[in-house]
Parts: sequence; C-alpha cells; structure tokens
Amino acid sequence: MNAVVCESFGPIDALALRALPDPTPGPDEVVIDVKAAGVNYPDALMVQGQYQVKPSLPFVPGAEAAGVVSAVGENVRHVRVGQRVAAFTGAGTFAEKLLAPAANVLPIPDTLTFEVAASLSLAYGTSMHALCDRAKLQSGETMLVLGAAGGVGLAAVMIGKAMGARVIAAASTPEKLAVAEAHGADDVLDYSKEDLRARLKDLTNGLGPDVIYDPVGAAYAEPAFRSIAWGGRYLVVGFAGGDIPKLPLNLPLLKGASLVGVFWGEFARRDPGGNARNITRLASWIAEGKVRPVISERYPLDKTPEALRALLERRVVGKVVVTP
Repeated sequence: MNAVVCESFGPIDALALRALPDPTPGPDEVVIDVKAAGVNYPDALMVQGQYQVKPSLPFVPGAEAAGVVSAVGENVRHVRVGQRVAAFTGAGTFAEKLLAPAANVLPIPDTLTFEVAASLSLAYGTSMHALCDRAKLQSGETMLVLGAAGGVGLAAVMIGKAMGARVIAAASTPEKLAVAEAHGADDVLDYSKEDLRARLKDLTNGLGPDVIYDPVGAAYAEPAFRSIAWGGRYLVVGFAGGDIPKLPLNLPLLKGASLVGVFWGEFARRDPGGNARNITRLASWIAEGKVRPVISERYPLDKTPEALRALLERRVVGKVVVTP
C-alpha cells in the first residue's frame, strides 16, 4: 500500500509518499480500505513535533478516516468485511489501508458519505463535547465562535444553532463570514477590521456572550474574555493563531467566569459511552438537516502536504479531506 510517512519531526514538505506492507489485523483489530481521511490542525502539529502527543518515528500521520472493512481479527464481532465504517486512531489514516483497534471503529449508515464520515470525529466530536459537556450550552444563550469558518469553528456554529443558542461568528474575511452565516450564524464579526470588544458590546447590549468558543487563541483571547458575560464559560479549544495567550487571572474573578479546557481525545478515551452518546445525537441532527458538514476541498494522497499547509495558513473553510 501507499502511505504518507513522517520520518523526522520538522517541515510539512518533508513528508514522503512510501510503499509499505499491507497491514494484517491482530485479534482485536480491523483493516480498512481508506476512502477518505479527515485533515486536522493537530495532524500538522504532530508532524512538526509540536503536538502534546509525539508518536515514535517513523509514523503515518492522520487521525480520522472512513472506508470499507477489508479484514477483521478473530475477536471482532461488531463489524464485518465489506462494511462501511469510520475510525478515529490518532495516526495512520493518510494511507490506502488503515490498521485500527476494533474499539475505535464504528459502522456508518449508507446515507453518510465517506468524506463526511471521515470528518466527524475530531472537529464535530470536539464541538459536541465542548458545547454539550463542558459549556453545558443552554437554549437562548449567546455564543461567540472565534475562527468560525474553520473545521471546528464551523462545526460549533452549526451545533450551537441546533442547541438553540444565538450564535455570533467571528472570522477574518467576508468570504469566511458568509459561510458561517449560510450555516446558521445570527450575527457576524470581522475581527481583521472591527474592534472585537466594541462590536460584541453592540451585539449583546453590553451584556457579552455567555459562551466563547476559542480554537484560535493568539491576540483575540484577551479582548474576547474581557467581553464575556457574568458567569460566562470560555472554552479553550486550540491555538490555530499560533501563540498560546496568557490571560490575567483577575479577569475570571471580575466576571465570575470560567476558563474551561476542551480535550476531546482524552474525553473519548476516558468516557467512550459519553462520546458515543454525543455522536448519536450529532448523527440525528445531520439526518434532520440541522447540521450540514462542509467539505470544501479534496486532495489526493500525494498532495497531503498541501492540505496540511492550507490548514496552517488558515485558508481552509470547513473541512478538507485526503482521498487515497
């Protein structure tokens, strides 16, 4: 099989397409012919050695995929050869075949495309966990989403609307804001041109957003937090802006507000039942048309570095996938 291989931590362009032996499943493993693999910001960080998890070298990057089961181990009962499935493995998906722990493989309905199924675990799983479990977002509350046109940001916009919130989408270009608005955002804010605090004050009658969803960090974090409502919840999702911000700790005190960390991967490992409930709820919203996942670009396997660069340069709207 062909696979994209990271042989040393460093630049994205150092990734190489290699021919590797086809995998053989162990007793509790599944081999999947990959039809689509989701591309995520942590994939790029992992290749550069900047993620909190550092796989042993060499490794095949890519955290999530969907495809068709081609082989199963002797203990596997919940999926069969020929079945359509999705898997979250943390690594290994940028390849023609994926060896996955059976516990991380779920059947998918025929109504779900491989591309959408390959994009749900990380971005939509993160946003479900953030809004349902960590923020406990309530119908009628106001939520600000930073980076609202990216993979996790756009997922948060749609999920927030499905939960009955008023959603303010913030992004850096009119094109990105138009996408967020088309997928349910009630108001939009261009933080490349507008004063974030002043605009939020106008949009919320001075009250501020109840929940702030922040996958960006960098320079937007402090002004956003200074705008939060009394008793608000600030969701720390990631740092796509590059810099990890340092907030003065008097701010949570003055606002009676909470800084809430969101680490979906660890949540899914520790509470697989809770994660499954979130995904089931999400699937029902997709079936009802309340959540409409956006796949904006598709890259062949040998163009995987280009897909990762697009993420790092914040040129991606919604999700992009690699299609081996």
